[in-house]
Amino acid sequence: MTDTSGWASPSSSGTDSEGGRPPAAAPAGPDGGSTAPQAAAPQDSAPPLDAPPQAHPADAPAAPPYPSAYGQAQAGPTPPAPQPAQGWGPQPGWGPQPGWGGQPGWGAQQGWMVPPPSPKPGVIPLRPLGVGEILDGSIATVRKHWQTVLGLSLVVAVLTQSTLTLVNWWSQHDARSNTGLVVGGIGLLVDAVAGLVMSALLTMVVSRAILGEPVSVGAAWRAARPQLWRLVGLTLLVMLIVLGILVAGAVPMFVIALVSDAGPATLLVGVPVLLAAMAAALWTYVRLSLATPALMLEKQGIKAALSRSRKLVNGSWWRIFGVSLLGTLLTAMLASVIAIPFRVLAALVGGSLLGAFSGSVAHPQPISALVIIAVGSVIGSMLTIPVQAAINVLLYVDQRIRREALDLELARAAGLPEYGGAGWAGQGGGTG
Repeated sequence: MTDTSGWASPSSSGTDSEGGRPPAAAPAGPDGGSTAPQAAAPQDSAPPLDAPPQAHPADAPAAPPYPSAYGQAQAGPTPPAPQPAQGWGPQPGWGPQPGWGGQPGWGAQQGWMVPPPSPKPGVIPLRPLGVGEILDGSIATVRKHWQTVLGLSLVVAVLTQSTLTLVNWWSQHDARSNTGLVVGGIGLLVDAVAGLVMSALLTMVVSRAILGEPVSVGAAWRAARPQLWRLVGLTLLVMLIVLGILVAGAVPMFVIALVSDAGPATLLVGVPVLLAAMAAALWTYVRLSLATPALMLEKQGIKAALSRSRKLVNGSWWRIFGVSLLGTLLTAMLASVIAIPFRVLAALVGGSLLGAFSGSVAHPQPISALVIIAVGSVIGSMLTIPVQAAINVLLYVDQRIRREALDLELARAAGLPEYGGAGWAGQGGGTG
C-alpha cells in the first residue's frame, strides 16, 4: 500500500518533460519481445553471376482477378464496361453499395477505423478525461467505496457542525461571554486537523478506486500516515501565501483611510489594488491546488509538491479553475437542497422562519432548532466533502495523463496483462 511505483513523478527517473504527453512504448509481442517494426535487411545491388536470367516485365503473365471495393471480381485495373441506359429508374451503379458498410474494411469491423476502448479498471477510463468523466468518477468513488468514504466524512462533518452549533448558540444567548470564543477557537482547530486527516485518507482511497482496488480505512491510514506532517506544513504554507497576497492588497486601502479622510481617494486607489490582490490570490491558489495529491501520492516534500502543482497547472489554469468551480457549485447546491427540509422543520420548532434560514443574532433559536439544522448540515457535508476531494485528485490524475502518460503506468499497476502489468502485488505493495 505504501508503494509509489505507479505514481512516481517522471523527475525521479530523469524523464520529466514540459512538452506534453510522451510517446508510449511499443507493446509486447506474444513471445515477450517488442512488436516494433524492424529495419529491413539491405538488398544486394546486383544479382549473383550464376543467377538465372530475369524475365522482362512485358513477358509477365496478366495479374489475377482481384475483388474491387464493390465486392465484384475484376481482372486487373481495367474498369468495367459501361452499362446500357435503363431510363429514369434506379440504375445498378446508383444508391448504397455493399462495399460501403457491408464489406470488411469499412466501418467498425476494422481496428484502424474504430480504436479499441480505453481500459477502465476502476472509476475512470485510463485516458485524458472530460469534465463529465471527472464529475462522474468522483461520484462513482463515493458510491463504490461508500463504507470507507462516508465514514470518514461523517466524523469530520459531525465535528465541524458541532463546533458551529455551539458557537451559534453562544453568540445568540451569551454574546458578552468570552467562553464561546474560546470554545469556537478550539473547535475550529480540531476541525482543521480532522479535515487534513480526511483529505489525506480520501486521496489514498481515490487513488485505489482508480485502479479498481478496494481499500479500508486502516489501509488508507497506513499509506497516508508518513505524509501527514508534511501535509500540515503544506496546507499552512499555502494559506499563508494566499493570505499574504490579500493582506498586501488591503494595506494601501487602510493607509489611505488613515492618512486622508477623502473617500474618493480610497475608492480610486485602494479598491482597484484590493481587487487585483484578490485576483492574484485566486490565481495563486489554483496554481497550487494540485500540491496536496502530488504530496500524498508521489511521496515528495513540500517544496517539490508545490513545484509539481505549478508545472501540472501551467497552461491549463482556466480548465482546472472551471472544473473546480463547477464541482463547488454542484456540491453547494446539493448541500442546500438537503438542508432546506431541516431548516423548515427547525423553523416550525423554533417559531422563526427568518432565524432558521439566516442564523441572525436578532432572531435567536432554541437549542432544539439548532440541532435540527446541524443534522441537515451533517448529512449534506457527509455527501459533498468526499466528492470535492475526489474531483481534486482526479484533476491531478488527468493532468498527469495528458502530460506524462500516467495512464500506461496505472494500467500496469492495475495488473492489465496487455500492458505488461502484474498489479500492486507484483510491485511490492498491496491493498492492505
